[in-house]
Amino acid sequence: MARPLRYEAAGAIYHVMARGDGGKTIFDDDKDRYSWLDLMERAGERFGWRAHAWVLMGNHFHLLLETPEPNLVAGMKWMLGVYSQAWNRRRQRNGHVFQGRYKAVVVNGEEADGHYFKIVADYIHLNPVRSGWVGGETGKRLRSWRWSSFGVYAGNKRPDWIETARVMRAFQLSDDGRGGRAYAGYLEARALDAKQAVTDTSLKALRRGWCLGEKSFAKRILESISTTTAPRRKRGSVAGDAARAHDAVEAERIAVAALHALGVPTDAAALAGKGKWVEETALVAVLIRKRTGVRNRWVAERLAMGHEGNVTRAIRKVDESRERKAKLMELEAIVQRQLEIPSATIKTDHRRQLLS
Repeated sequence: MARPLRYEAAGAIYHVMARGDGGKTIFDDDKDRYSWLDLMERAGERFGWRAHAWVLMGNHFHLLLETPEPNLVAGMKWMLGVYSQAWNRRRQRNGHVFQGRYKAVVVNGEEADGHYFKIVADYIHLNPVRSGWVGGETGKRLRSWRWSSFGVYAGNKRPDWIETARVMRAFQLSDDGRGGRAYAGYLEARALDAKQAVTDTSLKALRRGWCLGEKSFAKRILESISTTTAPRRKRGSVAGDAARAHDAVEAERIAVAALHALGVPTDAAALAGKGKWVEETALVAVLIRKRTGVRNRWVAERLAMGHEGNVTRAIRKVDESRERKAKLMELEAIVQRQLEIPSATIKTDHRRQLLS
């Protein structure tokens, strides 16, 4: 199965989460938990990581992590591998400890707007409430859950590998005892209402998406991904929300360049109309499907082709015609030159040749 695309960058911030294989408990006792915290400390020393928030639950963990160097993949491989080996060794067993690969949501941590930083920190610290261990009707305070960074914010001694200042600044609080008490009071109040902790609609992107931030932030990430992966990427080599978003960006670039090369409108609204630009849009549709992983529905909507089944018919029509195949090859060559050299222009005679 294709693996999810991983974004790595100096100074990147992630919400990282992993579950036990098959939902099994991976933190059985304090020995397991202390072992994990020891690994977090070692990872900080070894990879330079800065942890801003964390929580250990029975069968999973959450971590708000900053990587000053682009080494998320190497660090997580090391940490999960070492923990898994020790976990299996204690139980005299073999096999997977974690379920598949960890999830890493890229978070907008810009200091000018700490909104998303606050969302992730709150989500992590309120996890024991959502699981019903503390808060709500249990009568237990959030601080009674020992296995999270909340205690550090509430006044416990801070390990060197935990950084609290970024979260405090996001809440416009001072990184001292007074600020910590204010933050702790705010979260304790939220923990009293378990439903609020569970149904906060602002967390949907965290649960389902690959990126947490404004559209402009996601666009910057996608452009970075495109730059770093395009030279070596093969169809099917990446998967998941980030890869689909990347493909949509690339498909749009191809659509504009190809439609322009053919001398037809580049706007979807201008392409609409029964029987309009049928030959041209068929070629562009095939080229987009050949060079990206977007779905037929996306292509049909972008090229005003009506039902997505028309994309399948366009592919078949080109595939069955030697003349159309030749035109497709010529169009692909022109578009490739256009996209590789942004300042280049496509000559009018090329457009005439394509459909002559």
